[in-house]
Amino acid sequence: MPVTVRSARARAATRLRPWCILALLAFGTTIQAADAVRVVPVVHADRVMISYDLRDGFTPEVQEAIASGLRTTFTYTVELRMEVPVWVDRTIDSVVVTCSDQYDNLTRRHSLVRTLDGRVEDAVVSDDLAFVRKWMTTADRLPLFKTSRLEPNHDYYVRVSVQARPRGGSVLAFGNAASGMARFTFIP
Repeated sequence: MPVTVRSARARAATRLRPWCILALLAFGTTIQAADAVRVVPVVHADRVMISYDLRDGFTPEVQEAIASGLRTTFTYTVELRMEVPVWVDRTIDSVVVTCSDQYDNLTRRHSLVRTLDGRVEDAVVSDDLAFVRKWMTTADRLPLFKTSRLEPNHDYYVRVSVQARPRGGSVLAFGNAASGMARFTFIP
């Protein structure tokens, strides 16, 4: 029977294979989480309005947390960034949008609050779970940024990242954070 002699490099490569596979799987999960939020920027008059939709964000774990009476909050960080060739992209502005739900087990009603940078923008009371789902996971044409800060005929993108609380367990399908982005060119 022939004896095979393997080099130290070949033995090391064999030992690293499981780690490489784990790294690739982790990287693949990160890529999936980056597409979890659908983002649509619209320039209208003097504002950049943002619409977003958190896909699969209203998981059974979120519903359980809400039903238990825990205050459940989705915190969306919305960044308007300018693409800069061969350099780090520049952040023009950012806004933090929070959507909170406090369920009252006695009245069976949801108290919903949406804030922009800590200021209460809207507050609603509802007993409709479909409405609560939409309130927590979507926004339609929020006027978040002024166009006066943008340069004409330049490329920009909006990045929305979201975190959920309470943090126990997997509240979002991707752990506790998800994100998405969309590009646009500002043409006045």
